[in-house]
Amino acid sequence: MRNLLHDMNPAIKFVMVTVVMLGLAFFFNPWTPLLFFFGVICLQLFFSRMDWKIWSLFMLPFTLGAFGYLWTTIVFGAETEGTVIWSLFGFEVTDEQWAVALSLAFRVLAFSSLSLLFALTTDPVRFVMSLMQQLKLSPKIAYGVLVGYQFLPVLKDEFFQIQQAHRLRGAATEKYWWQRLLGIRRVIIPMLAGAVRKAERSAFAMEARGFTGEARTEFYRPVRAGRLDMVMSLVIVALFVGSCVFGVYLSG
Repeated sequence: MRNLLHDMNPAIKFVMVTVVMLGLAFFFNPWTPLLFFFGVICLQLFFSRMDWKIWSLFMLPFTLGAFGYLWTTIVFGAETEGTVIWSLFGFEVTDEQWAVALSLAFRVLAFSSLSLLFALTTDPVRFVMSLMQQLKLSPKIAYGVLVGYQFLPVLKDEFFQIQQAHRLRGAATEKYWWQRLLGIRRVIIPMLAGAVRKAERSAFAMEARGFTGEARTEFYRPVRAGRLDMVMSLVIVALFVGSCVFGVYLSG
């Protein structure tokens, strides 16, 4: 049970997440995204093994962004008709304005939680392979993305090595955060030069191994779609439909 979202076909999961996001965009009441947000949390609780500390850390900026949408819509939003429900420091907030602010805030939470559900339960390599097999993505794009993903840890280590080299030479003497931010410019050129060399070596290696970029019918790592994907897709659809129905009922 705790592995169902992780074992789900990534391409099908991506399609379901995209369809649900597009569907949520057509509901402007505050209850639908709020109910769906709690539904996503329940989905992660029963069908995933994600680390909730990491999830909370990733959700923190989105939560702050939702709060920002809430108060900016109230303070700087356009005047709307409706009943004034409260007044503070000369600002009058109507029920319609409050509903719009809550709708935007809850929509940010719903979209961000659904995106994190996909990101934290999906293996990037399986995702790219499933895009080629189920959604017929071009191998040139897919394998290029895979190579770039494999080089991310290498580029991270190279970034710290360049910074340490600058410190040993006395070039990194910034004391304030904005000076350190501007000091990143000294790292960009070596990083770009190293990325170009790595890309060139990778292109030569793939060409030497016979990679032509043509579509294939067989893969070294097959990713199949089965009954599990159908069941989880129905669960996600049921969660979305239930949130929409109860959201419209509560708002009406």
